Amino acid sequence: MKNKTYNKKKVLVVFVGAMILILGLMGRLAYLMIWKADYYQKKAEALHEREREIKAARGEIIDCNGKILATNRTVCTISVIHSQVKDPETVINKLAAALDMDEETVRKRVEKVSSMERIKTNVDKETGDAIRNMELDGVKVDEDFKRYYPYNELASRVLGFTGGDNQGIIGLEVKYEEYLKGINGTILTTTDARGVELEGVAEDRVEPVAGNTLQISMDANIQMYAQQMAEKVMEEKQADKVAIILMNPQNGEILAMVNVPEFNLNTPFELSTQEEQNMSEEEKQEALNQMWRNGCINDTYEPGSTFKIITASAGLEEGAVKLDDTFSCPGYRVVEDRKIRCHKVGGHGAETFVQGIQNSCNPVFIDVGLRLGADNFYKYFQQFGLMSLTGVDLPGEAGTIMHKKENIGLVELATMSFGQSFQITPIQLATTVSSLINGGRRVTPHLGVRVLEKDGEEIKTFEYEEKNNIVSEETSATMRMLLESVVAEGSGKNAYVEGYRIGGKTATSQTLPRSANKYISSFIGFAPADDPQILGMCVIYNPQGVYYGGTIAAPVIGNIFENILPYLGIEKE
Repeated sequence: MKNKTYNKKKVLVVFVGAMILILGLMGRLAYLMIWKADYYQKKAEALHEREREIKAARGEIIDCNGKILATNRTVCTISVIHSQVKDPETVINKLAAALDMDEETVRKRVEKVSSMERIKTNVDKETGDAIRNMELDGVKVDEDFKRYYPYNELASRVLGFTGGDNQGIIGLEVKYEEYLKGINGTILTTTDARGVELEGVAEDRVEPVAGNTLQISMDANIQMYAQQMAEKVMEEKQADKVAIILMNPQNGEILAMVNVPEFNLNTPFELSTQEEQNMSEEEKQEALNQMWRNGCINDTYEPGSTFKIITASAGLEEGAVKLDDTFSCPGYRVVEDRKIRCHKVGGHGAETFVQGIQNSCNPVFIDVGLRLGADNFYKYFQQFGLMSLTGVDLPGEAGTIMHKKENIGLVELATMSFGQSFQITPIQLATTVSSLINGGRRVTPHLGVRVLEKDGEEIKTFEYEEKNNIVSEETSATMRMLLESVVAEGSGKNAYVEGYRIGGKTATSQTLPRSANKYISSFIGFAPADDPQILGMCVIYNPQGVYYGGTIAAPVIGNIFENILPYLGIEKE
């Protein structure tokens, strides 16, 4: 009797459990069919939809006159949809021949089971059209854009280039990516259960939005001429490289920035060296990184005597030196236990401060530096902006390499006063000198001017920071006068241009280690001297033979000024 009662209870428990389970499943089914119907409908549709991207045309880069420096060319992407390929062998053979690809490589991609497999990108439009006309089942030809640089090597490290995804990698291309890139579009097609596109079903298409145009301050004509001059002096002096910067010292606009040897922007991953064949992948990448470096902003160097402009400005501003102060140069100056030589072995004898800067006399500037003292010298380093980045609108700017103030002894102070024992970038020196000759305004060097719509309508104008009272108007005017006398009567006479008032300063510095006997020759100049409208700087790295800045670098800027001053509308006096 007890067993019968127990069995009835057991059956009842099972029955109730089964009913609860059935009711739960029915409730879940109702929930999915009624409340989640839209969600799963979309999921089901998604299984039968295929999305293809339409790349947006990247915005152009144009110079100050509207000349196109970076644009796009139409190319094609060839892909296969595995489920739609009816005759694999024909597809493999025809694509391999048309795309000049290894048949085995094409086979692997065609036979790979995937929703869509790319065979090749950046295919020229003519080839893409030919493949489209073959009407091969399962083969898709989508038009795309590839970056194109009409002038190949012109300003390569400034403009920069894009990668396979059309995104900027270096230079202005990466700095202004947000304005140039545009918004990609999509094509959405419907397929059956096998993945075959259904005919007669309309495709959804979201059109791409092209990127905007970037107008920069560079003048392509001036850049071309400066680049030619840099290549000429590099070849003549068998130098390692040459850098030239041309900018407006009144507002910081860069008209030209040269780093020769430049590289071809349309083939940026090809090394210009013959050693590439024997390189490992790591070595090749390092060589490419070096080739892409913009020495004007990424690399530092000891400026040498061009830095005497800074020492002179600080001395005058602080009242540590006057124009008629007299000095004696026996050919050296002894500082503590160090004998520091002048470039003129026999010395300059008695000379005024004006003659000292004309002669680029080291002992004179050592005396001025010692008069200033470490605290004041460091104060003016900061006041002039040398301890901060310039803020130039190019990636990877290097900072000044400088002694800590507490480590500046008399010897360090002496060598710093004529531009040795610390390092700065060429763009830093050009920017600082600009502020010392333009009345005392620290400008921000830049290339970006404005962003335009495709039709030329202005969207945005860039504004850049300025700092006032870097030096007084009086000190700035005195420096313009002194530097004009350097070209008219002193070491910079090879930069003189008939009919123009040119100011400037030469430099010849020795690289580390000193025992290598390698030099950097440079000149920085501006015109007109009484109202500077353009500043030019030339740096020649490791020239062979005669290496003095006044002999080989000053004529480069003089020649450039002679040709571009009339072009800029600056008339002879």
